[in-house]
Amino acid sequence: MKKETNSLGILCVIVLVPVFLMGFIQNSPSYSLKDALKVLGLIDKIQQEQLEKGSRDIRNVLVTENELNSYIAHRIETEQEEILRELRLKMFDDNRVEWKILVDLEGANLPKILKPRMIFFIGGKLEVKDGYVRLDMKDLFLEDQRIQVSVFEMVIFIGSRLMGSESFSMSDWWELPYGIKDIKTHRGNAVFYY
Repeated sequence: MKKETNSLGILCVIVLVPVFLMGFIQNSPSYSLKDALKVLGLIDKIQQEQLEKGSRDIRNVLVTENELNSYIAHRIETEQEEILRELRLKMFDDNRVEWKILVDLEGANLPKILKPRMIFFIGGKLEVKDGYVRLDMKDLFLEDQRIQVSVFEMVIFIGSRLMGSESFSMSDWWELPYGIKDIKTHRGNAVFYY
């Protein structure tokens, strides 16, 4: 099933091992408002150019890992996310990505195998096709323990119920944001084609 665009959701899909992931456990630096605003400006630019020029010429913008992480942190803060507390990403060549996701399900009726606050580490490769993107997941950890995708999807299901939204699967295809035709990651940055 294809999903409609949700910018933060796509970032969750775009943006997902052991030695690298352990470096994430340390406290993450606070985000840069300047970098977050730069990404917001690029989003406006892409949307405006699509409206003015149509989609004949392929153009691109480069966004660094720090800029994208600042944008994500800014969105989490300004939208007062209650469950997704942190999402940080690392980008590598050939559309390989790694994510750190901090989920807070405090107050939820959870199965005994889950804690209210969980840190997930996800590694995989982004696949882009016909205006959609998904993550081909290769690695999934709950803190330092390798886990099955079904555990993470149970957390997604519980979080969706708490938020009153539709649940999804990590294997779902997501519509790219308006105007974006392709994404290519490189070490430390991503190029968005529009």
